[in-house]
Amino acid sequence: MAPSGKATAAGIGLGVAAAAAAAGIGVVAERATRGRDLTTGTIDLREAPRGRQTVAIADDGIPLNVIIDEPEGGAPQGSPTIVLTHGYCLNLDMWTLQRRALAEAGHRIVLWDQRSHGDSGHASKDSCTLDQLGRDLRRVLDEHAPDGPLVLIGHSMGGMTQMAYAREFPEEFAERVVAVGLLGTSAGGTAMMTLGFGPMVGSLVGRVGPDVLWRLGRYQDRLDPLRRFGRGVEDAVVARYAFGSPMSREATRFVGDMIFRTPFSVMADFLPALEGVDERDSLRHFVGIDCLVVNGEADLITPPEHSEAIVQRVPGAEHVVIRDAGHLLMLEHPDVVNEQLLDLVDRGARAARHGMSPTEKPRVRRLVTDMTRVKRSRSGGGSARSQRGTGKGATGRPPGKRAPGAASGGSSAEATG
Repeated sequence: MAPSGKATAAGIGLGVAAAAAAAGIGVVAERATRGRDLTTGTIDLREAPRGRQTVAIADDGIPLNVIIDEPEGGAPQGSPTIVLTHGYCLNLDMWTLQRRALAEAGHRIVLWDQRSHGDSGHASKDSCTLDQLGRDLRRVLDEHAPDGPLVLIGHSMGGMTQMAYAREFPEEFAERVVAVGLLGTSAGGTAMMTLGFGPMVGSLVGRVGPDVLWRLGRYQDRLDPLRRFGRGVEDAVVARYAFGSPMSREATRFVGDMIFRTPFSVMADFLPALEGVDERDSLRHFVGIDCLVVNGEADLITPPEHSEAIVQRVPGAEHVVIRDAGHLLMLEHPDVVNEQLLDLVDRGARAARHGMSPTEKPRVRRLVTDMTRVKRSRSGGGSARSQRGTGKGATGRPPGKRAPGAASGGSSAEATG
């Protein structure tokens, strides 16, 4: 029986919370709102570079949305193509701030929407597996970056997609990939959905989440227009589980719109693959190339111990933990993330040219503070309106441009092990 209008309206909050929980973004609105200020932090959401939109066709016929940013005059010969892969219930728009910084630094960039996400085609439930995502990444590379060195950067499920690609195509991975960035991700082998409530609640979400989401999916058309009635709940759970510091309502709405553009049925389709992921053995293919592992210290979805488990298996990997950062650290602390990624690309290209092995480096774990956020907070912050349209990041410099002699523009770091 279809729900009444009143029941549907009342249930939108439950739908938002349940979907957010399944997406790893929220469970309980009361705990999410406690002590939160959603108006102080800002992010610069100006329009991204105008790239060329195209598609790659997966091996099962699903069209995958691809955008390519080409530097004026072309990229320098031998420079790597940077491939950005988003996470679960997100899309390539999440890379807006990194895309701009990398493009301004003169890099060729390939972004894509994973199957059933963003503007890519809707796939069958049976194909929503990490094995298939790894094959999808290969098709994107075959069609839009068929030769030359690669830097692969993935967030959350996007990092798992890279691990699956390395497992499925180890020879290609070893031959072409010069550096890998793993942001807010996990190799699995442990409870994936604790959500800050412990493994028991996380396990419950993993078991019941798909069924709840499939049921909600039957009423998707009715629930979508009613999201505005549940905006308070949605903002609260997104703020709680996406970020580790106060962010503007503009930022939470930007993330919420990405998440809830994803149909409930798609959320349900991918949950089993994420809950059962174990790509730990895939990490052996990362040994010998530059590997950067970045995590938010306050990430409730993939806490720092998930990253610790990755770097333990990849000698020479750099582990950067950002203070006051949650799961969507690339939106919350873009200056710090951009600098880390630009340095990773430089290191990988240099190591490939000179035959340097990162396994010879000592393992370093750095705890980083985003000083631009600290200074902005102390000075009373700034509105999202004042940030947009300036052409500059929070440091007062164009994104991707570092001050002379600065080891890490806009951030401070301390080695902790």
